[in-house]
Amino acid sequence: MSDTHGFHDDVDLPDGDVLVHAGDGLGVGSIAEVVALDRFLESQPHPHKIVIAGNHDWAFERSPAEAQAAVRHATYLQDSGVTIGGVSFWGSPWQPSFHDWAFNLDRGVALREKWDRIPEATDVLVTHGPPQGVLDSTFQGVAAGCEELRSALDRVRPRVHIFGHIHEAVGVRAVGPTRCINASICDLHYRVANPVQVIDV
Repeated sequence: MSDTHGFHDDVDLPDGDVLVHAGDGLGVGSIAEVVALDRFLESQPHPHKIVIAGNHDWAFERSPAEAQAAVRHATYLQDSGVTIGGVSFWGSPWQPSFHDWAFNLDRGVALREKWDRIPEATDVLVTHGPPQGVLDSTFQGVAAGCEELRSALDRVRPRVHIFGHIHEAVGVRAVGPTRCINASICDLHYRVANPVQVIDV
């Protein structure tokens, strides 16, 4: 799932082995909200939990040590990875500059440098923003995804790519061997409107 914006307690969350939250778990991005998100994660039965930040999650950019320390019941990934049961996950919060939000980078070299860090052995890629042309169309019809991330997707060819960010583009789409999932829970009006995606890897 992604883009719960503080409304995670309203989400109907099925059981599973690994719970993945692909960013924007917070509303205004405070440390108090990180603590609340962690409390929610603690209450879930999944034996493994993975969280990345998104553009609303200011605490992870402005006070990274404090915010990351507040995540006590999940693995926080930021340009880093973890292997669970032989499945390799890589997580990263960046997206092309989008208003004045957290984890913005200019299109081109700055983003390419982040995506170049993704190991080719990655099974599940978790980013906040989508790759260009893949479940990234805004309500205005703009393809808001990242060109450099799309190139990285073609290079790495993970089994699954989980993201959110563009609420109105929620869905699942195959890109080559990769199952791409826009897992946004909130709709364009920040209402809990979309179900959690359950996948087998």
